[in-house]
Amino acid sequence: MKSFELLTNYLKKNALLYLTAVILIILSNVDQALLPQILGKVTDGLKERSIGREDIIRYSLILLGIAVSYGVLFGLGQFTIMRLGRRFEFLTRGQIFAQFSRLSEDFFSKQGTGKLLSYVMNDVTSVREAISFGVTQTTNAVFMVISCVVMMLVTGIPVTLILVSVCPLVAIPFLVIYFGPRIRNRSMDVQEGLATMTESADEQIGGIRVTKTFAIEETAQRRFDETVDGVRGAQLHLVRMSSLFQALLPFLGALSLVVSLLVGGYMTIQGRMTLGSFVALTFYLRMLTGPLQQIGNVINMMQRSGASLERVNRLLARVPSVRDKDDASDLARIGDIAVDNLTFSYPGTSEQALKDVSFTIPEGRTVGLIGRTGSGKSTLAKLLLRIYEPPAGSIKVNGQDITRVTLESLRRKIGYVPQDGFLFSTDIADNIAFSDRSASIEQIREAAAQALLLESVNSFEAGFETRLGERGLTLSGGQRQRASLARGLMKKPELLILDDSMSAVDAMTESGILGNLIRERSGKSTLIIAHRISSVQHADEIIVLDQGRIVQRGSHEELMACPDGPYASLYRIQQEGLQHA
Repeated sequence: MKSFELLTNYLKKNALLYLTAVILIILSNVDQALLPQILGKVTDGLKERSIGREDIIRYSLILLGIAVSYGVLFGLGQFTIMRLGRRFEFLTRGQIFAQFSRLSEDFFSKQGTGKLLSYVMNDVTSVREAISFGVTQTTNAVFMVISCVVMMLVTGIPVTLILVSVCPLVAIPFLVIYFGPRIRNRSMDVQEGLATMTESADEQIGGIRVTKTFAIEETAQRRFDETVDGVRGAQLHLVRMSSLFQALLPFLGALSLVVSLLVGGYMTIQGRMTLGSFVALTFYLRMLTGPLQQIGNVINMMQRSGASLERVNRLLARVPSVRDKDDASDLARIGDIAVDNLTFSYPGTSEQALKDVSFTIPEGRTVGLIGRTGSGKSTLAKLLLRIYEPPAGSIKVNGQDITRVTLESLRRKIGYVPQDGFLFSTDIADNIAFSDRSASIEQIREAAAQALLLESVNSFEAGFETRLGERGLTLSGGQRQRASLARGLMKKPELLILDDSMSAVDAMTESGILGNLIRERSGKSTLIIAHRISSVQHADEIIVLDQGRIVQRGSHEELMACPDGPYASLYRIQQEGLQHA
């Protein structure tokens, strides 16, 4: 089945190790199956007084040897299988993370972090348990049953009695057919519920500061409790079904023991079977009770892991909406960027975020992009990065259709600094040198100086080794933006895109950063997206967007020469705001 491809491929690659482990467990079961036979002989010998002290010692040593060899064989087999299970867990989590790296923005916009973590944690763990504990218990159960039946025949127990005794066990396949699909469906509900709960926990913990600020701890608790209650309901639904199934299996084992006691006891009284054989029979049937319980555990486990495996396979089978075309080639250089009649709507929406947008960024020039919130500025940046796929032929870099170049070669040549640049929970130096792990501290200091972050870093006791809190909360909003800007400058990209990345800094700091940018980016292409005119007024060309369309374009002086235009109007509003500040 396609849904089991991930698991079957792994089992095939490690078939020899699994086979070795299974053989070790089989041998341990054969070893253990000898115990009732020896006990039967001892019972007959004691009844007939045909064994003495030396025989008792010999049989005791044999039993001890069996116990030791069983422990060694089963232990080695179980260790091998458990190690293989852990390796599967490690490899699959790596595959999932790699898939996350490949998937496009539209996937993550519909998935919460908690749900994504649930794939890595809950689902992979469930499958790992199935191919470790499940394989061990299945092998142990199946071959324990076979070993017990063979040994019963060897011991001299009549075939008729064996058939009558194990007759209740014939009902097991029918129970599996009935309960299996029901347990699987309910297991799927539980896994989905756990994913939702993980997402809720991640959201509530991530927003704990907002919760405290608004004093709505009780509301947050109630929302989380509702999610947990939903998981509890799904789990109880599963437990009721799986518990009934697991209770019926030991009942069948006990019923089998009752039948053997009635029939076997009668045959022993009639002299058709020795007392030792009857004792061996009861021991063998008791030994079969454990495998029955294991079969129930394994079936429950397999159904739960089947649901998890199906979720993981669906994730790994997803194809990124933005990916390299078959004929894609590496981009040699960014060169001139030409946007031609670009019209774009986000997936799942009919509203056009950009409408017939056309402009050019000549190589080495700086272009400013300004407009109201929702005018399409950030959308354009995402299309240049191919975070979303633009229409074929609408954007060309160095004369090549951007959809026909490889994603890696394109993105390696672009530095993108968003408004809310994400900082990792490492030290400042590591965040700045994110694109170049081999960077020297001098290079890191230079990038920090260009972003006017160096003075702030020097004020920290640990300097560049200062560890940041989650999402960089150790720093202020302006410091986080400047750290993100330093990271973009550290890359020294052919095209630098600043997406409102100085909105949290004051006017004087912004002016200093812009001065550094003009010097550092001389001869290099730069796209500055902003709300504030002060961020773009030095640009070679300024493009004004409104409702996805270009409504004005030109230099600062040219745009200001149209006093009734949207650019000049925005300039006056912002100047009045500064005067009243």
